[in-house]
Amino acid sequence: MIKLAASQVMRDLDAAAINDYGIPGVVLMENAGRSTVDIIQAHHGPLNGKKFVVVTGPGNNGGDGLVIARYLHQLGAVPKVFMLVPAAKMTGDAAVNLSIVEKLPIELQQVTDDLNELKTALRESELVIDAIFGTGLRREVSGRFAAVIRLINDSKRPVTAVDIPSGLNSDSGQVMGTGVKAALTVTYGLAKPGQVIYPGADLVGRLEVVDIGIPPEVVEGAGINLELLRQPEVSALLGERPADSHKGSFGHLLVLAGSRGKTGAAILCAQGALRTGPGLVTMGSPQALNTIYETRLAEAMTFSLSGDDFLTMDDYPAIIQALSGKQAVVLGPGLGQDAATRDLVVKLYNELETPMLIDADGLNCLKDDLRPRSGEPWRVLTPHPGEMARLTGMSSRDLQTKRLETALSFARRQGVILVLKGAATIIAHPQGMAAINSSGNPGMAAGGMGDVLSGIIGGLLAQGLSAWDAARLGVYIHGRAADRLAQQAPAGFLASEVADEVPLTLKELQA
Repeated sequence: MIKLAASQVMRDLDAAAINDYGIPGVVLMENAGRSTVDIIQAHHGPLNGKKFVVVTGPGNNGGDGLVIARYLHQLGAVPKVFMLVPAAKMTGDAAVNLSIVEKLPIELQQVTDDLNELKTALRESELVIDAIFGTGLRREVSGRFAAVIRLINDSKRPVTAVDIPSGLNSDSGQVMGTGVKAALTVTYGLAKPGQVIYPGADLVGRLEVVDIGIPPEVVEGAGINLELLRQPEVSALLGERPADSHKGSFGHLLVLAGSRGKTGAAILCAQGALRTGPGLVTMGSPQALNTIYETRLAEAMTFSLSGDDFLTMDDYPAIIQALSGKQAVVLGPGLGQDAATRDLVVKLYNELETPMLIDADGLNCLKDDLRPRSGEPWRVLTPHPGEMARLTGMSSRDLQTKRLETALSFARRQGVILVLKGAATIIAHPQGMAAINSSGNPGMAAGGMGDVLSGIIGGLLAQGLSAWDAARLGVYIHGRAADRLAQQAPAGFLASEVADEVPLTLKELQA
């Protein structure tokens, strides 16, 4: 599992290593700088004779940059260090390393408002080291610092970022005014949330995590509850299918979705579910639409409800009866938002004890009547940013700048598993855990993708996975299926094709 450490957590880990285990901070800094040069060498080959510009800022990030300059010099490279703060303001471990570099034949320059020398050096360099700001940055980058970052980006030279690209908020992934665009980021101890959440993920380039000597006992004892979802972790969530299995072995999913004009959403949801492997899927639909589903969904069962265009409170008794023998419910895709439908959704959400996923129109129906829940079975809510903004009353802009914080807060407050969709989808647990997805691609920015995801997670719920496991596994499978299609074409593939790719994705994960 790749754990993700917020900035305060990382500071606590460093402090514990120094204070509780007696590891000097200068040793951690030495390990960080040396490991960074090892990674640079692994990516760029022999460094002898290569010209580097090393741009250092205040604090330990600048100190890391000085260690890097020293090791580059040791390997025969030609580093030129540009300092954005006066030498007299360097303190602690960074000052120790500055005093060493000053004794070596490494050129050190203080950056002034005249950036011509830096511009010339960047033009003549082959590689750039960004050691300006670290993970503690919380203010907008401005003045000379912002000008230098723009100059680095304009140089088009490959940049290695020290711990994190300067200008990037390591917790939220937001760019604080301006940020360095790195080709490679070497981060220390643990990866950071802002390195995998957009827009920050676009600045990171290739991310390498290096061990700087923090004892593993310190990390284990920190209780870090944020992870990056990758193939090894999600593969462990897949169970075996015994040779003597039958359709009753893998659950029965009830899908309550669709209304006149929105039957496609219900069909895609059912397709996503069927491709994930539950034993049975049943679609509950308004009577007038039943023929559409029976025609399009040969492998699913259907039952007719009373309305012609949408579901209403009159359908509640029939739905309760249909729940017999069902292991999970998906509620919402294409359901519509008629007042009678809203009343039904609110009643089903609050009263059923069956594991349930709510999406799309189901979420919109709940936005004014969402009551906090406690304990299992956890509800799974899968909003896109617009739906999440309606659920929280936030603006979409504010929401997108606080995705992780908002997801965790909402999940805890409402007692739900929240799947906040988007690039690097966030899955949040009411008990404070969260996962950030690593699969998926821009080709998924198309209609129907969320309906397929609802079906995938619903199908996993029906097979007996917990809401937390079903949500994490389903989100990863959905993105990975689309990644398989993107290998053939970056865009233009359909949501139904993503659903069709799920069985081969499952095979890949099981392998």
